[in-house]
Amino acid sequence: MDWIQASLVAALFLGLYDLCNKHAVANNAVLPVIFLGTLCAASVWIALMALDRLLPGSLTEALQVDPLTWSQHGQILIKSSIVACSWVFTYFAVKHLPVSVAGPVRSTGPLWTFVGALALFGERPHAVQGIGVLVTLLSFVALSLVGRAEGISFHRDKWIGSLAAGTLLGVVSTLYDKHLFGTLRFRPSTVQAWFSIYLVALFLPLAIGWKRRWWARGEFRWRWTIPCIGLTLLVSDYVYFGALRDPEGLVSVVTAIRRSSVLVGFVGGLWWFREKNGWRKLPAVLGLLLGVVLIVVG
Repeated sequence: MDWIQASLVAALFLGLYDLCNKHAVANNAVLPVIFLGTLCAASVWIALMALDRLLPGSLTEALQVDPLTWSQHGQILIKSSIVACSWVFTYFAVKHLPVSVAGPVRSTGPLWTFVGALALFGERPHAVQGIGVLVTLLSFVALSLVGRAEGISFHRDKWIGSLAAGTLLGVVSTLYDKHLFGTLRFRPSTVQAWFSIYLVALFLPLAIGWKRRWWARGEFRWRWTIPCIGLTLLVSDYVYFGALRDPEGLVSVVTAIRRSSVLVGFVGGLWWFREKNGWRKLPAVLGLLLGVVLIVVG
């Protein structure tokens, strides 16, 4: 599987992750959902690491986790910390926003990744790819206009602001991923395993605080989509990390393809959650897709 194909697979599972995320947090306490979903993903890697320890050579090379120095553990912990902050902002926003709005807003991440990749890694996408990023931005503006029909002011709504903060932190994480895989040459399985474990450690104090009612909070209801959050993201991140590790993979293009997951979220939002103004949002969403196509073709 080359890096473009891997990016497309990552996009499919990221779209499924968005839908599971929305279903799990709707009218539900957010922090337990984040913790349990993360714990599910970490449990898979803990089981694989234990199996490899008990039966050496039983796992394929792609699933093996390399031994790390303390410094390397610290580098992965930095990634986990960035993602943890991003998720707190994003999950609360997704709880209060339609998935057909939240998904497209998050899909603007490639625009900021594009800028960061130019500045930090010296990537030079072609002119057509630059046009694709511009189309993506214009489509986002069009979506914001449609969002007003649902009472969502993109300039004043605090949940849009929360989603924007989560998206920008996600961009920081993406650029850091390129450093981990492209420069430091970490194995994807190694990063994903320890990244998942450290996320559980970071969210555990918040989960305990929620359980002990250290602050006013909502009630939690178990949903079947909670473990699916961890599993779908596990698959998406695994193939995404592999695409970033490819020497030919441009982080700006990989991220743009991955964010085409907005189409899965859009269709799922209309079908599963019966969201309003679907047809009015469709041109903006298609514009986002066109931007992704231009970036890939370019």
